[in-house]
Amino acid sequence: MWAAAVCAAAAQVPVIFDTDMGNDVDDAIALAIIHALESKGEAKLLAVTLTKDNRWAAPYVDLVDTFYRRPEIPVGMVHNGKTPADSPMIQVPAERKKPDGSYVYPRRLKTSADAPEANELLRRVLSAQKDHSVSIVQVGFSTNLARLLESDADRKLVAKKVKLLAVMAGAFPDGKPEYNVKTDIDSAKKLFAEWPGPIVASGYEVGLSILYPAASIEHDFSYVPDHPIADAYRNYKKMPYDRPTWDPTAALYAIRPDAGYFSLSPAGEITVDDEGKTHFREDPKGRHRYLKVSDEERVKVLKAMIELASRPPR
Repeated sequence: MWAAAVCAAAAQVPVIFDTDMGNDVDDAIALAIIHALESKGEAKLLAVTLTKDNRWAAPYVDLVDTFYRRPEIPVGMVHNGKTPADSPMIQVPAERKKPDGSYVYPRRLKTSADAPEANELLRRVLSAQKDHSVSIVQVGFSTNLARLLESDADRKLVAKKVKLLAVMAGAFPDGKPEYNVKTDIDSAKKLFAEWPGPIVASGYEVGLSILYPAASIEHDFSYVPDHPIADAYRNYKKMPYDRPTWDPTAALYAIRPDAGYFSLSPAGEITVDDEGKTHFREDPKGRHRYLKVSDEERVKVLKAMIELASRPPR
């Protein structure tokens, strides 16, 4: 079951990217990687859904999609999300204007209020896809996907359409509470307990061990005067800094599961406790696994991330 559901790579992986864009800059790197993999014919970005309930989150995603020449990609917004606070990494690029008053980064969405509700979009997009074809990359909170499990019809839709859920969440095999989990513990509990298909988790320890270099931001993105990914990076923290690649690990695995970037734990079950800690119990019949990475694999992963994230639009 596992090999058939997860490891049989399609020529072009249909992807939904569920993100809390604006809370950390690694989400932006992950989105750039997905666009690069689409340009290489390996992925098809169907939609982006947001779990950061902020007015600039959807416009920033929209302007990134437009920069990569895919302005048609739909963007959905969480309602009553957990993190509404403003963030310079998304607000500054979204507000930047040229001397003539036009936006440096064109976009369709003026504010996040112009985007459809996330689960409405998820239903519409999933319904249009082939059975057992979609990989969902969740790199924020579990809010949107847990809400999608609240009705029998949506649960059946997920079971029918989704091949793999790759999440950046938790710490393994048993670790301290991780940000994406502890920010919405109830949703994380529901997701891991009730998701009807395979889940592969990239834990805190994986992305922490692979740092995206500031030198790449400064040099590899300079093929244009203004780049929305580099812009976000510079506005997230004072440069130069190297940042863990938590979210890009999940995106890279979801689209290239057989590339030898990571090792997998045995099959088992991931649970979430009341403190937001994740726990893994090995079970041959389990539908959950988590990523592991060796020193040799780290080198290969970082090389791929830099090449993909800095790849010009095609």
